[in-house]
Amino acid sequence: MPELTQRRAKRVGHKGAHHIAPGNTLASFDAALEAGVDMIEFDVLPERGTGRLLLAHDYGDAKRPDVLELADGLAHLCSAPYDGVELDVDLKGTGYEQEVVDALRAHDLLDRTLISTMELESIDRLVDIAPGARLGLSVPKLRRDPLEQWYTRVPAYVVGSVAREFLPGWAARAMRAGRFDALMCHHALVTPRLARAIPAAGGELYVWTVDDAARIARLEAMGVAGVITNDPRLFS
Repeated sequence: MPELTQRRAKRVGHKGAHHIAPGNTLASFDAALEAGVDMIEFDVLPERGTGRLLLAHDYGDAKRPDVLELADGLAHLCSAPYDGVELDVDLKGTGYEQEVVDALRAHDLLDRTLISTMELESIDRLVDIAPGARLGLSVPKLRRDPLEQWYTRVPAYVVGSVAREFLPGWAARAMRAGRFDALMCHHALVTPRLARAIPAAGGELYVWTVDDAARIARLEAMGVAGVITNDPRLFS
């Protein structure tokens, strides 16, 4: 068995730095920058009725009085202090891929952005809309973490044990076929085999959402490309 490689993973701030300042806000992005992240992840969702692109995780989040439009967030993130910081723009639905790509191009940010989604439909659209853009598929397809509630935890472990077996081979084949560039994977599905298979196929493995320093260290020891956390102060 190949020896696992110890290296520092990219430090990715979830929604900026959600445990320091409310996520998907300029204050959260600034807190993530201050904590030394390599990449900032944030969510984009179209507003019902208007189609405005908002920095929001879900439609409840989109009703916040201080919710930002995508253009305002990108204008902040393309300013000088953020030079060199990568972005992970996470799409929370389908049908607005072109608008997101247009906004990233307008702010000259497409080249330093990974666009991620749980929807293979969006992946296929983005391949056509933005050839050469970095794309990430997020797995499993969930809106809530099943490990947070006791009554969903046991079935989640059963399903997860099956997924851990087939995921390395399936994801590696999809990457070799050029379907996407990165796998954004829930930490419960990450195994050493997956951590070897993804880079061997020419891709990157990002792990979400990890708010425990010891688990971050174990994932780095596996050689994952990046770890996504609500609290970037946890990185060693």
